[in-house]
Amino acid sequence: MATSAMDIEAPETPVPNQNGNSKTNVEKPIKTRNWPLILINCALVSCGSIGGPLLMRLYYLHGGNRKWFSSFIASAGFPILIFPLMFLFFRSKSSADKISSSFWLEQKLFLRSAILGILYGLVTFMYALGLSYIPVSTSTLLMATQLCFIAIFSWLIVKQKFTAFIINAVVVMTLGSVLLGINTNGDRPVGVSKSQYLLGFLVTLAAAALAGLIMPLIELSFSKAINNLTYSSLLQFQFILSLSSTIVCVVGMLANKDFQAIPREANDFELGKARYYIIMVVTAIVWQLSGVGTVGVIFYTSALFNGILGSVLIPLTGVAAVIFYHESFTALKGMALALCLWGFCSYFYGEYKMTKKVIAKVENEPNKVLGDQEEPYNL
Repeated sequence: MATSAMDIEAPETPVPNQNGNSKTNVEKPIKTRNWPLILINCALVSCGSIGGPLLMRLYYLHGGNRKWFSSFIASAGFPILIFPLMFLFFRSKSSADKISSSFWLEQKLFLRSAILGILYGLVTFMYALGLSYIPVSTSTLLMATQLCFIAIFSWLIVKQKFTAFIINAVVVMTLGSVLLGINTNGDRPVGVSKSQYLLGFLVTLAAAALAGLIMPLIELSFSKAINNLTYSSLLQFQFILSLSSTIVCVVGMLANKDFQAIPREANDFELGKARYYIIMVVTAIVWQLSGVGTVGVIFYTSALFNGILGSVLIPLTGVAAVIFYHESFTALKGMALALCLWGFCSYFYGEYKMTKKVIAKVENEPNKVLGDQEEPYNL
């Protein structure tokens, strides 16, 4: 992660709250990076990006085929957030400065998280549908295009600076997804027709586009917050988002009569009934932790960096799928992966050059650089 000019200490400048809004003028250093929480949230995202697809594919490989149910699992783990929220609530209530009144999420953020949850429910369904027809490695590489959509929507929605290096990443990663589309026979799972494979390809790509829209909207929601946001605010935001998404999936399950089919599916599951439910519970927890990490990474860095982080994890997920499920890794898929890595390197090299430029400006003209806080430099 690159270091921005706002990470440099200044003797007297407006101190921004955690979403970047200036509050008051006090003589203290500007600190916009909470590194322990950034690392924790990155670890949570890593857990979900690798474990989530593998667990979902395990469900499909051994007899599962309920699309709405698997998308329901992707957001149904939100009750586990009740425990940390209770702890944070009682801690704030007993604190010396009596800040318990600021614990609750403000109304506008509540509404935005509910709306984004509806969109996320659609993403999880499209992703689950696509994963039922294509291998994990192909699905993961397709979801890599999410970075392209995040970059574009971040530029449009939150005014993210769009450099030549980001443009290069968008182009080469899009080319990588086109290569995957050409390969409609080489890695098609047994029992999946060519039309089903193509459907899975297109639906997964659409899920990546919609997810790429949601991430900058989350960042925009945080930037519009009136009050200072805390980690309890992030957990509440994720809780409402997941609850809203779960409701969407429950409606789909009712329409598809999944609740009647789940007991039968569990009895016929190749790994056994008990393992069926264990896999579902573990998958729900893994996805929920990943969701918490995603919201945290966006809050403490940016939506674009969250997309970069998810993309960096793609090779690990693909290797894990090859190891555990013995999926084929064709030449075209390898070329697509190489193009994705090229895009990642392009982005990070651009950030490295930007960092050197910012540091040079701070050293030469510190007052001018630190006073210019409108620069759309997010990492």
